[in-house]
Amino acid sequence: MDPVTPDPRRWWALGALVASMLTLGFDTTILNVALPTLAADLGAGTGEQQWMADAYVVVFAALMLPAGLLGDRFGRRLMLITGLGIFLAGSLVGALAGEVNVVIAARAVMGVGAALVTPLALSVLPSLFGPDERTKAVGIVSAASALGLPLGPIIGGWLLNHFWWGSVFLVNVPMAAIGIAACVFLLPETKDPASPKVDALSTALTATGLGALVYAIIEAPTRGWGDALVVATLCASVLLITALVVRERRVERPLLDMSLLAHRGFLFNTIAATLVMFVLSGLLFVLPPYLQAVLGHDALGTGIRLLPMMGGILVASRTAPPVVARFGARATVSAGLVVLAFAAFLGSRTTADSGYGFTALWLALTGLGFGFSLMPAMSNALGTLPRDRAGSGSGLLMTLRQVGGAIGIALLGSLLAGAFRDRLDISGLPSRAADTAGESVVAAHLVAGKAGSAELAASANSAYVHGMGVVLLVCGVAALVAALLAAAFLPATERPAKASETPDMAAEQADARQ
Repeated sequence: MDPVTPDPRRWWALGALVASMLTLGFDTTILNVALPTLAADLGAGTGEQQWMADAYVVVFAALMLPAGLLGDRFGRRLMLITGLGIFLAGSLVGALAGEVNVVIAARAVMGVGAALVTPLALSVLPSLFGPDERTKAVGIVSAASALGLPLGPIIGGWLLNHFWWGSVFLVNVPMAAIGIAACVFLLPETKDPASPKVDALSTALTATGLGALVYAIIEAPTRGWGDALVVATLCASVLLITALVVRERRVERPLLDMSLLAHRGFLFNTIAATLVMFVLSGLLFVLPPYLQAVLGHDALGTGIRLLPMMGGILVASRTAPPVVARFGARATVSAGLVVLAFAAFLGSRTTADSGYGFTALWLALTGLGFGFSLMPAMSNALGTLPRDRAGSGSGLLMTLRQVGGAIGIALLGSLLAGAFRDRLDISGLPSRAADTAGESVVAAHLVAGKAGSAELAASANSAYVHGMGVVLLVCGVAALVAALLAAAFLPATERPAKASETPDMAAEQADARQ
């Protein structure tokens, strides 16, 4: 495709990408709102719930880099359709699963499909849109992904109220089918046959290194950080990830293109986007049990009560482009991160008696901060990429984002689990009941119901809110650190790099203008 002449189908093609991203957005939060139900119906503890979320995210993160290269080499539309097909198959397996391990396996299969869809949905944008339209296009795709966040729980909540929990997987099937049809009929094929082949060894190092890291973080609260298995797994993850970086720096056409990180704009916009996903993933993991177990809302009510965050995201998606045009991306991203930090610090003041009104306030602020920080950061990071490296570069961006999300779920979920168990009063309970109650706030309420103990239920609510407050404090600190990094290091202006430029050349020219 001529990179100068706009493709006449580009806005219709964007509709196909929106349908694809909506499919993934639905799935992310449908599962979050279903976790308390799965915990009750399948007896899943906090660690198993973390794996239901992280099996998807770890596979997602590990395979996005090779997925970007596959799209560059064999056709981005073909790989998008393949990814949606795999996602559809994983959803069917999840819907028919009868126990926790099958659900985790189904989530991993869905992660394979999502890994193909996400970077390629973004990598086609530089080919379809010029710099003047790209920010708007990225904002629309990002908003489509974000739109699934509150719509997923609302639809999932309605399904859980009327059908069995497998229906939250089954709803992905028609959405994925619509995405496939849209890609077939609306999306033009683009590729870069000169892109490097997928490196199987690097892909294996990525998957095993990330998997070992997440496993250690999730298991540490139960086994202890000094446990031999946890220590060994952490050491193995460090060695595997180090081996990956060393290997990628030596090969001629790397899977993990470290030279892209030499461009200051790409590096610090990516860091900002990664920390935003760390905060948001942790928040979306801890919030549904609070709304359901502590405040007593059903699954549909929980989904509806996430709407203030969507309101904030929609406001930000409409106002962020003119704000960026007026004040610049650096000021906009930094301000969005400060708002996100303030929302997290405000949320950390939540008590068991706060009620929903206070939660709605800091959720709306969270959506505003998310929209003003993530969308401009992603647009600017993508804008620095040469067109001939769009797939691998956007794959690197999305991989680091998903790594932030995976570590957010694992680390913040583990922090929550440890704080909950330490604060929960299980005195007088038999040892087996005490162990069960310590697994999650949902399990504690089930034990309290069987024992007729209002004191245990109250203690569970108090302990969970305490753990959620600790998690939100950490989220606030992470967002504040990201805001300081963005204010200090993001370049004041960005422009797209030409295909003939290296990131180093583009960085030198950008720095020279400042």
